[in-house]
Amino acid sequence: MKHRIVAAIAILTFSMPLLASGPNTPARIAALTINPGEVTPLHLRPEFDSVIKMPEEVTSVVLGSPGAFKAEHNEGEPDFVYVKPITPGPGQSNLLINTKSGLHVSLELINDGASANDTPVDFLVEYKAGAGFLLVKAPSMPNEAVHDPTPNSKEGAEGGTQPRRVSTTGAPVSALQLEFEQQALINTPNWTRWDNHDIETSLGDIRQWDNQVAVSYSVLNTSSKPIEIVPPQIQLAGIKLEKKKKKDSHIIADQLQIRDYRLSSTRLEPGARADGVVLFDRPNYKQSSEKLLLQIAQSDKVDQPVLIQLPFTPPIAGDAR
Repeated sequence: MKHRIVAAIAILTFSMPLLASGPNTPARIAALTINPGEVTPLHLRPEFDSVIKMPEEVTSVVLGSPGAFKAEHNEGEPDFVYVKPITPGPGQSNLLINTKSGLHVSLELINDGASANDTPVDFLVEYKAGAGFLLVKAPSMPNEAVHDPTPNSKEGAEGGTQPRRVSTTGAPVSALQLEFEQQALINTPNWTRWDNHDIETSLGDIRQWDNQVAVSYSVLNTSSKPIEIVPPQIQLAGIKLEKKKKKDSHIIADQLQIRDYRLSSTRLEPGARADGVVLFDRPNYKQSSEKLLLQIAQSDKVDQPVLIQLPFTPPIAGDAR
């Protein structure tokens, strides 16, 4: 395995066309920017290893047809994936690679066959994170949020359904965008009705990065009139007993800091749907009587929000869904 990674580094260093051992086997080297919405074709040939280099540690590799192709990845070479066809005849399959911060690439594996001597072989594909992505490092301390000069809710309600966002220096932007896109792709969410409210809600995927948690959700306007929803909030609520009168108690609620969010639209026409995802700092511990809640409210009923209970310990980002 070591000699293959040395070869890959050498290819990267010199960045020049290579010829394989066969006389008529042109080799190609590509440097690509990760785009989760695109599928990269990868031309392979029997008896040749192709190298895929990711910008960070790979956490999982999913191969569509293990009987026709072979994909290798190990912890000693965390950024590399090796792939090759194992049948002599032409064939196709797909390969999905995920990284620790939620980046993912989808490739179409194309075995051109042993007899296709004039077809180029993709020897090396090096992926780079795009300008819209941020690779995640474990922060030593919380980062302060930096607000982009984006329209506020009232301005955005006047025009279009562009995602709203608040950027942050330490949040996993690429993973958050991916969670948002995946929530929007759900055709039939499992809706929950709420008494005395004009909206139904659906809770989607929940993931954790270090002490930050991302929650996906959808909102549906079930009324006969347009409504406007406000950006999501997260609260930690519980019951506090009075010291003097232990029988007396009252509910306390603390708002948690929102690091980042996406919201497809704040204005919903009758029957319209909005998809969103919110990233927040989760406390390290809580009392047994406290609950973690996603707060969704209409702009004309902010004092009567919908409160959706969240798990305090969600799956770690990168785990199987």
